[in-house]
Amino acid sequence: MTALTVALVLIVAAAVILRWRRPAWYWLAFGAAFAALRVLVRYTSVMDACGLTVPPSRWRLTLARITNRPVPESRAPRILRIRPTRTGLVLRLKLRPGQDAFDVSTATDRLRHSFAMYGVTSRELRSGVVEVRMTGYDVLKRVQMPARTDTAPMRVPVALREDGAVHYRDYRSVPHGLTLGATESGKSVYQRNLVAGLAPMNVALVGIDCKQGVELFPLARRFSALADNPDTALDLLEALVTHMEGVYQLIRAQQRITVNVPDAEIAADIWDLPDHLRPVPVVVLVDEVAELALFATKDEEKRRDRIITALVRLAQLGRAAGIYLEICGQRFGSELGKGITMLRAQLTGRTAHRVNDESSANMAFGDISPDAVLAAIQIPTDTPGIAVTGDSSGGWARIRAPHTSLREAVNLCNKHAHRTPDLPALAPFRPATAALPSDRVPLSKPAPATA
Repeated sequence: MTALTVALVLIVAAAVILRWRRPAWYWLAFGAAFAALRVLVRYTSVMDACGLTVPPSRWRLTLARITNRPVPESRAPRILRIRPTRTGLVLRLKLRPGQDAFDVSTATDRLRHSFAMYGVTSRELRSGVVEVRMTGYDVLKRVQMPARTDTAPMRVPVALREDGAVHYRDYRSVPHGLTLGATESGKSVYQRNLVAGLAPMNVALVGIDCKQGVELFPLARRFSALADNPDTALDLLEALVTHMEGVYQLIRAQQRITVNVPDAEIAADIWDLPDHLRPVPVVVLVDEVAELALFATKDEEKRRDRIITALVRLAQLGRAAGIYLEICGQRFGSELGKGITMLRAQLTGRTAHRVNDESSANMAFGDISPDAVLAAIQIPTDTPGIAVTGDSSGGWARIRAPHTSLREAVNLCNKHAHRTPDLPALAPFRPATAALPSDRVPLSKPAPATA
């Protein structure tokens, strides 16, 4: 009896420690089983209380009347599968006739309370089938990215969603993105995660950091071009436009549109070209876009107009040439001058960290999702890194990037410095970097040579 008591005490102590220090381990060891049992036991009554049941059909009522049986009860959606994950449970439901996926989405908050889960979201997989994702704990409190993620060219796992899924920055499907946020909101950490995810890939990184380069220049060994002031940024952007025109000439030369060429071999962008001819894709990171748009003199205004024109051209035409924009800033509204709203309309991916006012959130999501605006202005000040992401489809989600220090990002860029491509058009803007120190450092001075 004493041994059993000691074992129970040790199990309880281990559960408490895991829940405090390793919530994912606690969930997989204890929480998932208890939560699945709770869902299965309460399922029918909860669905009935949440209005997610349908009355019995006429043939069932007729059969009960003929056989003199009790009136059948209302039926809830049928559970096709219940699957535990490292952050919660995933239920796949088959809807009954007359039900809609919107009915489930409107009842997610009631399901969260009824099943005692931290969060519940739903999405329609196909007609009549809905996936309900439940999280057992706050996955955004201490972000821990899974050890394995889906890897693909130009697809970067950059953050964790509130439903436990990994948030990817996929440049092939969403070419250009906009990241907004106030000071100390987590924009720099989000940007470091992007650079850290792109560093091992076959891609050219181009940076524009008008804060004298304090954010991007420590990562210079992995960048093919960098600019730290508006004048250099103008020359760099115009060089990128020239590079884009050269890539289009290459695509035109390789299209081979004849009756003998299959449709799959006709080139329309760089990803249709053969591997040995495909130019290296380019990701342009702009750290603070307002510094490129502000001006005080007539000469600065002319420079500003040329910069915005070059950015708009890259946003409109750069996707097929493999040029992708990632623009960051605290605000991105019409007060920055003409052409800004045209540029913003080309930035499909939107990410907003904590903002200081509602108008800043409207700059990111006002034209795509009013609900995302409300979520963005509710981000508390004591949780840097939490953001709301969305795209032109209207869907949005809360995310948080794992904390990556500048030292970690520098080490990763130095490790993959050999992957930095040399682009002839951007050669004048290649940052000058010192040689990396040797891996082996002598522990003692060599003995002096003797005659």
